[in-house]
Amino acid sequence: MKKIQIINGPNLNLLGKREPTVYGNASFEGYLERLRERYPQCEISYYQSNIEGEMINKIHEIGFTYDGIVLNAGAYTHTSIALRDAIKAVTTPVVEVHISNVHARESFRHVSMISAVCVGVIAGFGLDSYRLAIESFLG
Repeated sequence: MKKIQIINGPNLNLLGKREPTVYGNASFEGYLERLRERYPQCEISYYQSNIEGEMINKIHEIGFTYDGIVLNAGAYTHTSIALRDAIKAVTTPVVEVHISNVHARESFRHVSMISAVCVGVIAGFGLDSYRLAIESFLG
């Protein structure tokens, strides 16, 4: 069984409530249930934190034993060299995901500090960005 860890960063605990025109109306917990039903061959774990250091600790904790990490670092995508270093330090492959198309938004969102150390980037497909990332680990 493949072990996949989803890590969501700051403000993503507000999915379904926060800016529904950008992020949609669905909560992540409901979507997570559907992902687990769709991929019974995977053990899909979920972690969310608004705190950069806690996200780094989670990457360190599972970054040598899991088959894949799906990471939506939120705003830390654009600012965190520390997250970049954590991803680079572990052996588990990481796919960077974004719900919105960050390149169609504010210019500061066009730069990612983590893309270069991830195996891929998926953006703009709503919550389906997470499904596409999981698919990348199954191929």
